[in-house]
Amino acid sequence: MNADRTLLTDAQWARLAPLLPGQAHSPGVTAKDTRLFVEAILWRLRCGVPWRDLPERFGPWHRVFVRFSRWKHSGVWAKALAALQDETGLSQLQVDSTIVRAHQHAAGALKKKAPKRSGAAGAVSLPSCT
Repeated sequence: MNADRTLLTDAQWARLAPLLPGQAHSPGVTAKDTRLFVEAILWRLRCGVPWRDLPERFGPWHRVFVRFSRWKHSGVWAKALAALQDETGLSQLQVDSTIVRAHQHAAGALKKKAPKRSGAAGAVSLPSCT
């Protein structure tokens, strides 16, 4: 992977890698490229795109999703976060709302109401007699 297109620095990866499965030091199968997988997850979170829009350089989107889901259900992400929080002393993170985009319905926009249709099957609307 091109070094200037990564989201993690080498120093960040050095701190994170020992906490993740699929490495040479961990039991079981050694993954092909765990760093690329983590980069894919970070890219998706940063951009806020659906899984299917993951760029091809990260591999098949479905394989990335399946691996992410397995790690989520086995608690890998929570354990890594807890370990990094303990290491840095960071227990909370505040996000400025000016960088968070919400869907229009989340902002209190009024819903558009569709005209009510007649419940009678095959009902025909007649022109007004004016």
